[in-house]
Amino acid sequence: MKLSFNSFYIILGVIFFSCSSPKEEKTKEVQETETITPVPTKKLILFFGNSLSAGYGIEAEDAFPGLVAARIDSLNLNYRVINGGLSGETTASGLSRLDWFLEEEPSIFVLELGGNDGLRGIDLAETKKNLKAIIQLVKSKYPETKILLAGMQIPPNMGQEYTSDFQKLYPQIAQEEDVELIPFLLEGVAGDPDLNLPDRIHPTEEGHQIVFENIWPFIETMLER
Repeated sequence: MKLSFNSFYIILGVIFFSCSSPKEEKTKEVQETETITPVPTKKLILFFGNSLSAGYGIEAEDAFPGLVAARIDSLNLNYRVINGGLSGETTASGLSRLDWFLEEEPSIFVLELGGNDGLRGIDLAETKKNLKAIIQLVKSKYPETKILLAGMQIPPNMGQEYTSDFQKLYPQIAQEEDVELIPFLLEGVAGDPDLNLPDRIHPTEEGHQIVFENIWPFIETMLER
């Protein structure tokens, strides 16, 4: 029986499809495999603070968190930095916005808050409660996160007793919560008009370089190499 031209081309098409289909499917599988290959995620260093972390009055990359990020990059380490600094932040407002920053697990959490509380004369019991709550929230959500508390001091505007008690606050919290403490983040910078902006509170670029040198040894010991 003779085949019509249409039947002939249908049979030829089936043979061609049967021969070529496995190769096409294999190519598709390879492409899909290449597409969904996950990219390794760098570990997170989170700075959670106020205008000092935010780099008030200067470029963000010149603030000490930016300088930490630059050092990390220069050493080609598997870390990245997020600057969660916000000007005007108190311990209470920091606690209220912390959940948003903890959607991702930080490998290192640097807590730099309390300075604005002290400058405003907020009850030290409230400041302590909020700082401890921040630390405890990080610990409860991510037990493996390493926490670094940045100690602060304030000028004696609120009286000598308040100033002294404020300075003692950070070592107390660090001991009670078993976290690493930088005794005074602004060591070598605070009170020096050449290293601070005209407000005498926020460091200049040169001041932030010194702050970076203060904090880097603590960060370095926490890094997993």
